[in-house]
Amino acid sequence: MPSAARIAPAQPPFPPDVQAWLDRTMPPGQPPLVLFTTLARDPRLFNKFFSGGLLDRGHLTLRQREVVIHRTTALNRSEYEWGVHVALFAARVQLTPEQLHSTVHGGPDDACWSDDDRLLLRLCDALHSGSTLDDTQWQALRQRFSEEAMIELLLLAGFYRTVSTLTNALRLPLEPNAARFPAAG
Repeated sequence: MPSAARIAPAQPPFPPDVQAWLDRTMPPGQPPLVLFTTLARDPRLFNKFFSGGLLDRGHLTLRQREVVIHRTTALNRSEYEWGVHVALFAARVQLTPEQLHSTVHGGPDDACWSDDDRLLLRLCDALHSGSTLDDTQWQALRQRFSEEAMIELLLLAGFYRTVSTLTNALRLPLEPNAARFPAAG
C-alpha cells in the first residue's frame, strides 16, 4: 500500500469536543491515530464516527469483540486497523501468534481456534462474502449469544468493514507502533 495518505490529517489544536474524544480514546502518552486526526478535519464526521463505535462494554467479551475486529479487518485487507488492534488488544485477549496469523491467512477450521472462536470467524467470513448469515449459522450463534449480542456482532462487523474502507481508500500510513500482517506460510 502506498505510504502517502490521500487526505492530510488535521493538526492540533483540535476543537474541544474532538480533543475530549481523543483524550478518552488514546492511551496516556500516545499521540492520536492518523485515522482519528484525519476524521478530525470535519468535527461532524469525527463525532458521527465515534458515536457509532463499539469499543465500550457491551454484550460481548473483549476477546469476542477483538476476534471479530481482527478477522473483519484482515478480510478487508486493512493492515492499518488490524495492526492497531493487534498492538493494543491482542495480548490482553490472549490471541496467540498462530491465531493472529490465522486471522489474516487462515480460517475457522485452523487448529488454533476454540469452537466459540470458530463461530465468530464463520460469522465474519459469511458477512464478508454475502452480507448475511444462513439459518444454520444464525441458530448456531443464537445458542451462544443473546439477541442483543447478535445485533452487536452484526454492527461490529459492519462498522469495521467501514473502518477498513476508510483506512484503505485514504491510504493511511501504518502507525509506527502497530503490528504488520504476518508473512504467508
